[in-house]
Amino acid sequence: MDKRDIAGRNIGVTKHWLRTAQTLAEALPYLRQFSDHTFVIKYGGHAMGDDKLARDFARDIVLIKQVGINPIVVHGGGPQIGAMLSRMNIQSEFVDGLRVTDRESVDIVEMVLAGSINKQIVTAINGEGGRAIGISGKDGRLIEARKLRRAKRDPDSNIEKILDLGFVGEPRKVNADIFRIFENSDAIPVIAPIGVGDAGETYNINADSAAGAIAEAVGASKLLMLTDIAGVMNGAGLLISQMSRDEARGLFRTGAVTGGMIPKLETCLKALDNGVGAAHVLDGRIPHVLLLELFTADGTGTKIDA
Repeated sequence: MDKRDIAGRNIGVTKHWLRTAQTLAEALPYLRQFSDHTFVIKYGGHAMGDDKLARDFARDIVLIKQVGINPIVVHGGGPQIGAMLSRMNIQSEFVDGLRVTDRESVDIVEMVLAGSINKQIVTAINGEGGRAIGISGKDGRLIEARKLRRAKRDPDSNIEKILDLGFVGEPRKVNADIFRIFENSDAIPVIAPIGVGDAGETYNINADSAAGAIAEAVGASKLLMLTDIAGVMNGAGLLISQMSRDEARGLFRTGAVTGGMIPKLETCLKALDNGVGAAHVLDGRIPHVLLLELFTADGTGTKIDA
């Protein structure tokens, strides 16, 4: 091999390691700042359905735990639930983005969320050197839930009707003491968003709502929500990298927030109003998006300050 080729290769290797060293140096202040803090991470969307992104997510969670942060993962699973219901010839109906869940469906929802999906995530994290433990909101009555009721106004009669969504619930109480066990260990909790009612009935809970309620209950420093878009956009369709709660509420008043971002941003604001330090809306399609948001100066998504 020509000496110039060897020299060129050595220069390339040196530049690579210099970039790596610079990245680590940039991350150091954040590692110190976040040590012993609790982060609640809502995991869902495209990041769950792509094998490469799922592996990146698992590695990020293991690293976050190893640097002294306490991650709590709350996962969704809507597409997987829909696929299983279809296989069993059970029709799904949606109202305002929420799956109507009858007694037959709720058993399938629990089986998929607390079973196959939860264990896949646990296995992925453990495969990257972590020690993940999967539980559902029913275990230890972690998430006590009540029936979610939605009102809808008839456009013709202007009469408001209460919709029955079946066994769709909302968190009523989160028993945060359970998480104290994980804080003092190397275990990483992975939570399926299933709640338990007063009579022991099962409720299907939106994963965003479950993550927000858990973040409030544990006094999390951060609530991080993985989505399938770049973050929160302004009226011109441009990414907002950072904003205050008041600025976020202003987006509702101007109509800049639409569609699926409405409940996500509502969850973030409720969490901030109840003691969570900051909320982040991130694009889960970006490899290692958690590390980029947490340990670099610019981040990648939208941060909403308390």
